[in-house]
Amino acid sequence: MSLDWNDLRYFLSVARTGRLTEASRRLGTDHATVSRRIKALERALDARLFERSPRGYALTDAGERLLVHAEGMESSAAHMQSEIAGENLAVGGAVRIGAPDGFGTIFLAPRIGGLSRRYPELDLQIVAMPRIFSLSKREADIAIGLARPTEGRLVSRKLTDYRLHLYGSRSYLSRHGPIESPGDLSRHVVIGYIPDLIYSPELDYLPQVSSQIKPRLTSSNLVAQMRAASAGAGLCVLPDFMAVEDSDLQPVLPAEIDLLRTFWLILHADLRDTARVRAVADFITAEVEGARELFMPAT
Repeated sequence: MSLDWNDLRYFLSVARTGRLTEASRRLGTDHATVSRRIKALERALDARLFERSPRGYALTDAGERLLVHAEGMESSAAHMQSEIAGENLAVGGAVRIGAPDGFGTIFLAPRIGGLSRRYPELDLQIVAMPRIFSLSKREADIAIGLARPTEGRLVSRKLTDYRLHLYGSRSYLSRHGPIESPGDLSRHVVIGYIPDLIYSPELDYLPQVSSQIKPRLTSSNLVAQMRAASAGAGLCVLPDFMAVEDSDLQPVLPAEIDLLRTFWLILHADLRDTARVRAVADFITAEVEGARELFMPAT
């Protein structure tokens, strides 16, 4: 049985979504058609491409190998269309962005609409969660990380450094009096991460603030920590680009407590030249560059 090249579109959609129903929605067809085309592709290749389970469709080893070739063909087709029909028409399809909750929710989400308007055929997904995303397992097409990857077929570029300070709300600071040194923090409620859920060593801030403090109010989510601090529940280490969103939050000991971290933009090597991924990566880079003072305010 000869291979129908069009079946690769169905294969890519199922590989990226893990579900027939979601793949059929994106392709504008019904799930029975998607299932039929996947089975036809498996017969043509004489290989099982997916493990089926109640949780969805997961790629087999053969499916993983086919994915590399299919995405290469997709990239070539996008480049061809870009040269002949114009770049805007070539940029379409789904792109999933995995980002830390603070960056994804506070910085990226309010700006991503500009990219949607530029490329109406893009299907953009922001997964803003406190975790490390595996690009090799296709958990995301683009990841914003806190450290440069050293393993795997990944490419990365530095987005920006960013500063963090200790913050408290006006109401909390007025109730508890002046804080004159890091040693004073031991008598205050400090908000931080749940220790055993810190997913990256770059987030283990508090030992750098003072060895005498332990968080008494904790969350795995930085936006939740920020909201608790804003409501007067305690003091919290926050990136400046987040704290500036709430005028009620005031820096505490900004000269003594001044932390620096870095955001990295990470791509899988197989996807970096696809039109849709390149467009999203370039957009994020340009938005960060244009907001440099948010991430690195003058001290």
